Amino acid sequence: MALESEAATLALHHERTLQAGIADALGWLERHQDPRGFWVGALETNPSMEAEWILAMHFLGVRDDPKYPGVVRAILNDQRADGSWENYYEAPAGDISTTVECYAALRVAGFDPDSPQLRAAREWIMAQGGLARVRVFTKFWLALIGEWPWDGTPSLPPELIFLPSWVPFNIYQFSSWARGTMVPLSILAARRPVRPLAPEQRLDELFPDGRANFDYSLPRRGRLLSWERLFYWLDRGACLFQKLPWHPRREEAIKVGLEWIIERQEADGCWGGIQPPWVYSLMALHVEGYAIDHPVVAKGLDAFNAPWAYERRGGTYVQACVSPVWDTVLALLAYTDCGCDGRHSKAVRRAIRWVLDEQVRVPGDWQVYAGAIPAGGWAFEFENDTYPDVDDTAVALIALARLRDSAPVPAEVDAAIERGAAWVLGMRCRNGAWAAFDKDNTNPLVAKIPFCDFGEALDPPSVDVTAHVVEALGALGRDLSDPVVARAVAYIRAEQERDGSWFGRWGVNHIYGTAAVLPALAAVGEDMHSFYVRRAADWISEHQNPDGGWGETCGSYMDLRLRGVGDSTASQTAWALMALLAVGAPRYAAAIRRGVEYLLRTITSDGTWDEPQYTGTGFPGYGGGARVDLSKPGSTLPQGTELGRGFMINYNLYRHYFPVMALGRARDWCEAQAGRGEAAD
Repeated sequence: MALESEAATLALHHERTLQAGIADALGWLERHQDPRGFWVGALETNPSMEAEWILAMHFLGVRDDPKYPGVVRAILNDQRADGSWENYYEAPAGDISTTVECYAALRVAGFDPDSPQLRAAREWIMAQGGLARVRVFTKFWLALIGEWPWDGTPSLPPELIFLPSWVPFNIYQFSSWARGTMVPLSILAARRPVRPLAPEQRLDELFPDGRANFDYSLPRRGRLLSWERLFYWLDRGACLFQKLPWHPRREEAIKVGLEWIIERQEADGCWGGIQPPWVYSLMALHVEGYAIDHPVVAKGLDAFNAPWAYERRGGTYVQACVSPVWDTVLALLAYTDCGCDGRHSKAVRRAIRWVLDEQVRVPGDWQVYAGAIPAGGWAFEFENDTYPDVDDTAVALIALARLRDSAPVPAEVDAAIERGAAWVLGMRCRNGAWAAFDKDNTNPLVAKIPFCDFGEALDPPSVDVTAHVVEALGALGRDLSDPVVARAVAYIRAEQERDGSWFGRWGVNHIYGTAAVLPALAAVGEDMHSFYVRRAADWISEHQNPDGGWGETCGSYMDLRLRGVGDSTASQTAWALMALLAVGAPRYAAAIRRGVEYLLRTITSDGTWDEPQYTGTGFPGYGGGARVDLSKPGSTLPQGTELGRGFMINYNLYRHYFPVMALGRARDWCEAQAGRGEAAD
């Protein structure tokens, strides 16, 4: 009964403070909504985005872009005290590839190698082993500017575009982001263009023993008898083939590749809604004769302005992606968790209208393996009709299901939900779970070719995306009696870690994965007193920090000891709270109370939270995109907790709408506990 009394005390003690915190946070959301109806926060990644933009502008011959000085300033802003650049906030070490790209960009921008910034960077680079340790993409960039031989890069024949979908290694067996990058890069790799640096800008100082004495060979991954080693030798054979004067169908392949690229340019000028396919597409088009003022190229260059670029600390940052749909549907969930709907809020009504207009109604690459299911998903960005994703669509369905009765035109919401649900169900993978962008994108050999030494080459099913779909199905009235739901829950249960948590593919990390699962289970009627549920909730409770919050560092993707360990953040505290609130047992009342107090104590005077930490995940850097056994050597790409092959994200609105959700749900739970007193279990 002590826990029961504590829950009631929590409700009474924090009633006014919770109300005030919720009101302030909702006020902040309303003030920061775009007049068109959406919310979007800055998407911080790492300085390679700015560095690669500068290198691309050099390659394209663009010298008069007004952003240029600001982009240089952004790179300088982010240099660490030791001279390196890191891949996420307060990473334990800088990253060699990011640092080399920043170094090259500053040399292109006119910095002297003996400037304090470059001298410190060069000393750090050399102390880490120098250019021999950079990833494949960095080698491609160096080759494009004449600082690396093309023979020292992986082969990527453009003839891959001809392979039908049933043939291994066709482009659709690579993840959506990888294939969007590979097609333009294959044209560049075939043509091997070079836009050399001016003599005074060359990177001679990074070759202290001379260029002729440097070993440019690709690293040999895997054991002597392994797929990795076989693909290495096949790649070297393809490199020799590249030097032959005759390449059957090469010109036709490049022509088809160019058409593939142009067909996939989005309405705002980008490609795939992300930076890599975008910059490589522009360079491939330019190499094939498309002038800077050609409408396709000009549109692509112009897209790098707002909203893709933003100002901070005197610098201009080039985002790797933008997240308006994701931010908006999650903001809508925050409103509904706090009891607001379209009847109470103009902001909600505007957002509903905008979300409905963003539903993708045209076919995309997903149809290659998903078949002729009708379109109906939502993408992450403003414009990305080619690649809607299951995660955004699932959360959009949850939000619209909650808001259908208060929408201006309920029948329109019903139709959007029907289309979205049909698309999601059509994207279900063979194992009953869901991936982000594609169906059954799981060929493990794809990740073993030399080209794939960064990020994730595959998009396999994941627990967090599957959990969001399960929660959406629950919001639409399905439960465990539904065979689709039951099979998805069986997949989730099979993926539970021995410690009780779940891996987070798209958020950091086990806190995110576990917090995705528990509300989903509650939404479909799972017994929240069951042993496996309690193991998960106990894991969350046990990882609460002394200050009452929760945190987990990005380094947990490479170090088992760091699961659930890190400085407290607003977003991760909110995830943990929502996980415990979904279970709802009085045994977690003390942890809930302390978590709520942490959020109320750290809310700023203008009604939001500060969060410099990166709690979003683009790529863990494993290669295959799926959870791995970190205890096995070689289970990931070569990296440490600096995540040199990973890609981490600070979604600037995670710090806001997730805490609002948690506070709204905590208020409801406190009121229920105060009204009914449950026995401790």
